[in-house]
Amino acid sequence: MIKNIALLGIAFLGCASKEAPKPFLPTEPTTPVVPKVYTFTKDPIWVDEFETPGLPNDKFWSYDVGGSGWGNNELQYYTKADLDNAHIENGILTIEAIKEKTGANNYSSARIVTKGKQDFLYGKVEVRAKIPAGRGNWPAIWMLASQSDYGSAYWPDNGEIDILEHVGYDPGVMHFSVHTKAFNHVIGTQKTATTRMDDFDKEFHVYTMEWTPQSIKSYIDGKLYFTFENSGRGWEEWPFDKKQHILLNLAIGGNWGGQKGVDDTIFPNKLLIDYVRVYGLNP
Repeated sequence: MIKNIALLGIAFLGCASKEAPKPFLPTEPTTPVVPKVYTFTKDPIWVDEFETPGLPNDKFWSYDVGGSGWGNNELQYYTKADLDNAHIENGILTIEAIKEKTGANNYSSARIVTKGKQDFLYGKVEVRAKIPAGRGNWPAIWMLASQSDYGSAYWPDNGEIDILEHVGYDPGVMHFSVHTKAFNHVIGTQKTATTRMDDFDKEFHVYTMEWTPQSIKSYIDGKLYFTFENSGRGWEEWPFDKKQHILLNLAIGGNWGGQKGVDDTIFPNKLLIDYVRVYGLNP
């Protein structure tokens, strides 16, 4: 009997030794992943100060031309190299919308672009501008892809960055947005922010956009108003790893700008640009 009990005890101890937990061994502490801090060049990598009177510098700028509505049912005809609609004087570029019959359109204006001449991948864009007032106008400082690398449609699949938009029927409300395949106004998912600035048409302000592999940020006079982060979920949300170019234009009417009609007493209507400066992304 005692022998049997001893044997059972030995067996029990054997089982217990097999099931005993292993001693805790501390692991090496992990280093947290710190997002890279991006900086920009001290001096611009490209600039147009609009110092030479006449037409915009054709080494930098081309023209989008026509009166097709530009996908938004806009009312203006964009002219090419017409001093009435785009001219430099006293160091200021003026983009001017005029009430006049041009082709099948009742208004003329200009849309100048750097596509194929000054295309950028990342960086900081600064534009010092005075934005026009007036119901029916739709000035914009913005960027579009310089190529079509993603999806089946150039827009919105390849992205749009709106550094600044303003619609005249809502004076003083300044808009900053991005559009992509996943986030755009057609499907009601655009990423946008607004702020109010009552002297938009009386004073020049500096509109800035910072673009890095991590985010797009927009500022007025150095104050941050809009941030769009790279989700890392693919080009449908972030196509902004390809070159873009700058556009400056003054549209009339359209699906957004013309929602409350056009006040014909505002013409001629002028978007004034003091300079455009682009700073590069440091390594």
